[in-house]
Amino acid sequence: MDKNEDSAKGITRRGLMQAGGGLAVAGLAASFPAPFVQAARTFKIGFVSPRTGPLAVFAEPDDFTLAQVRKVVAQGVKVGGKVVPVEVIYKDSQSNSNRAAEVASELILKDGVDLLVAASTPATTNPVADQAELNGVPCVTTDTPWQPHFFGRGGDPKTGFVWTNHFFWGLEDIIGSFTNLWEQIPTSKTVGALWPNDPDGNAWGDAKMGFPPVLAKKGFKLVDKGRYQSPADDFSSYIIDFKGKGVDIVTGVVPPPDFANFWSQAGQQGLKPKIVTAAKASEFPAAIAAFGDRAENLSVEVWWSPAYPFHSGMTGQSSAELAKAYTEATGRPWTMPLAFKHALFEVALDGLRRSDGPGNPEALRDALKATNYASVVGRVDFATGPVPNVSKTPLSSGQWQRRGKGLELVVVENSQAPMVPLQAKLKPIV
Repeated sequence: MDKNEDSAKGITRRGLMQAGGGLAVAGLAASFPAPFVQAARTFKIGFVSPRTGPLAVFAEPDDFTLAQVRKVVAQGVKVGGKVVPVEVIYKDSQSNSNRAAEVASELILKDGVDLLVAASTPATTNPVADQAELNGVPCVTTDTPWQPHFFGRGGDPKTGFVWTNHFFWGLEDIIGSFTNLWEQIPTSKTVGALWPNDPDGNAWGDAKMGFPPVLAKKGFKLVDKGRYQSPADDFSSYIIDFKGKGVDIVTGVVPPPDFANFWSQAGQQGLKPKIVTAAKASEFPAAIAAFGDRAENLSVEVWWSPAYPFHSGMTGQSSAELAKAYTEATGRPWTMPLAFKHALFEVALDGLRRSDGPGNPEALRDALKATNYASVVGRVDFATGPVPNVSKTPLSSGQWQRRGKGLELVVVENSQAPMVPLQAKLKPIV
């Protein structure tokens, strides 16, 4: 268990506030004079993220984001003429959906949070949102394609959900971007699929809603051996099949440890695709660094980058300024989840300001439902659909190209997000 998680059975609210740092954003009641503290009850936000486990790379920017939020709420948030202290309680899902549901329940029933927020794949967002819906607690989630999130929870497009809202792009965006990307250079148009047996993999490989029908329509041949069980350490059967059927393009939605195994074994066994576009696996600088020279010219969807033309309403930073601030504070390259974690709290605090403050969940629910907010990842407007409670954000595709001594993720395809400037052209893997 992560030592930074607030999971001790007897922990008190005072203990949470004293913890500070990455656990509780508490520029809060403890710092205010007693009369001020009594003026408004603390507004509690429960934040669930995979700090440990195979999805931990998604949580890399969490501490930086929490530090930014701490600064913003240090003097409280103005709500209807009064100032409300804000506290964020951070819980580690351990990259496990059962654990995510468990800590979300703890946040609701034990910590008494007013709002739940969560990010990073259906393994986190779906169980957290389900607990919020079950218990009548407002919730905002991000960083899961909207179909695995909405339909993976049994959502009905006619009615949607009552308490939960989600913003991110959808499978139609990534399918459109990937297929346009793959047409930039000559290939056999034969695509080998690596789709795990999880909500993402099942959605991406779905015969009606996923990649297969679009690939067929655009003249691509799909080589799909079926869903693999993750975690996986042996991809020999996939590699043999891909080689035998002339696969020039490999794609999938693969956890970084699984892709590391596949890509290493592909090199050892002589699989030489011209294009490898692996979502989830090649989105992160930390994962890319582990692949060494074999990371060059890997491609991936780009949810956000410093090139995106958006600003934060919470800090006023442009995309480029947010990325720069992160690198200066941490010594690490920017990473896509950075902006979505930031935007999660932009939307949360905007909803708080338009609500009645703590103690009125219905008013907060209605305020969040009415969100129309210009964030660092683009506009978040839950009235726009494509289904109730969902707002789509722009998506492009990029490639890890060599810049100086290192690799940089540059935008090479923007058909689904023309407002995002192109930075380079796609290169084949050598």
